[in-house]
Amino acid sequence: MDRVGRGFSGCSGVLSNASGVALPCASWAARHNVSINTGVDAVVTRTRSWQVRAARLVGLPLMTVIVAGCALAAPPIVAPVLSTPSPSATSSPTPTPTISPTPTPPPTATPSATPDPATPTPAPLTPAPTPELSCTERTLASMTEAQRIGQLFMIGLMDDQLDAAERTAIAEFHFGSVAYTRRTARGAVADRVVADAVQAQATLAATRGVRFLVAANQEGGLIQALSGPGFEAMPSALSQGTLAPAVLKANAARWGSELRAAGINLDFAPVADVVPSGTDAQNAPIGQLQREYGHDPATVSSHVAAFIAGMRQAGVATSVKHYPGLGRVAGNTDFTSAVSDTVTTRDDPYLAPFTTAVRAGVPFVMVSLATYVKIDPQHLAAFSPTVIAGMLRHDLGYRGVVISDSLGATAVASIPPGTRAIDFIAAGGDMIIINQLTPAIAMAKAVAFGAAQSALFRARVDNAVLNVLRVKEAQGLLPCG
Repeated sequence: MDRVGRGFSGCSGVLSNASGVALPCASWAARHNVSINTGVDAVVTRTRSWQVRAARLVGLPLMTVIVAGCALAAPPIVAPVLSTPSPSATSSPTPTPTISPTPTPPPTATPSATPDPATPTPAPLTPAPTPELSCTERTLASMTEAQRIGQLFMIGLMDDQLDAAERTAIAEFHFGSVAYTRRTARGAVADRVVADAVQAQATLAATRGVRFLVAANQEGGLIQALSGPGFEAMPSALSQGTLAPAVLKANAARWGSELRAAGINLDFAPVADVVPSGTDAQNAPIGQLQREYGHDPATVSSHVAAFIAGMRQAGVATSVKHYPGLGRVAGNTDFTSAVSDTVTTRDDPYLAPFTTAVRAGVPFVMVSLATYVKIDPQHLAAFSPTVIAGMLRHDLGYRGVVISDSLGATAVASIPPGTRAIDFIAAGGDMIIINQLTPAIAMAKAVAFGAAQSALFRARVDNAVLNVLRVKEAQGLLPCG
């Protein structure tokens, strides 16, 4: 039996109960009788195109998925009243009535009592005002469940165009972000036309007016998706690593301005993987392509921070990758299955660039599709509660969006699409990259079914959506932002 829904993580201060009401994590856990060794409800569903099967899992450690997530609530979330509609594209959120405190009646004086003029009369109790919801919270509360789920997906633009099939999928399944999938040299003006066409799909019906993250893989060297007029030829990361960090920051700000002018607001960079000196030729995903900034954690760390700062200056979000590192593997997960790292540990010095990125406020951390034998030999990193909830959320204190490496890659091709999506979100992931529409639709259906069947999983979905919407608010993509 396929094991699905292994754990739920990333609780940022509140989770929703079965009625859709947001609760502080501790209260939520208590009401669900969740302890550090409590099982979770998993998803059971079938369709013709995919199958996800799971049983009730018991004895599963949830300390890193509930306790660690709650400890990292930042910024603190004012518990919003969240409606949880059924997963239908046409359903509307049901407003939840505000419950006002019942005033305590004043005591009735006894006829024989003589008031003491020296005793002050207590002032009547005034109910505390209800804190105003943030733009992110108001946006979430206004969305149908299907619209919320759509925010968890970044679909690929086939041939780097927005075609009829993608328009239909956005309208029907409410997908909220897109990515370029190929190299194109048509130039910034043509890319801007595509990006504007994408943003035009951000209607009330499709995304509740929430605009799209439009992403590209713009690292430099061999990994520069967008080129042509309006784009400077970027040197490889290995060459960038020879620059002073201040120079790299200035260059990144310039490259980011080019992306912004082309309508790109998310760059799948920088690479924080460290490839040991002398092993580039044996490292297919990073070293052979000169994607690393250097061969030691200090050099990579300083240049990762510089790249993030420069792109932020230009208004472009970044995604550091590939946590917890692909610098010491042999195979490339894009084209190879069973890629394994037998060296990296939970407190490995080679994790330092990721720590630097988190401290620099990177909005996205991309998790790899390799297995880390000394960390969690049972799961690929993207499906590992130990990696996402334990290391990334708890150890590093990361509060941004956890994004997958492409869940259409060869490394996960043998896993049913619905299972990939459920396992990633259950482990604490927030946003799924999937270039192909058919598996993307299967994944969205699986997540919708899971959210409808399990209040616990639905709460994890809502928490992931909040993480995504916070980043989108920072990028100016929310209608109330």
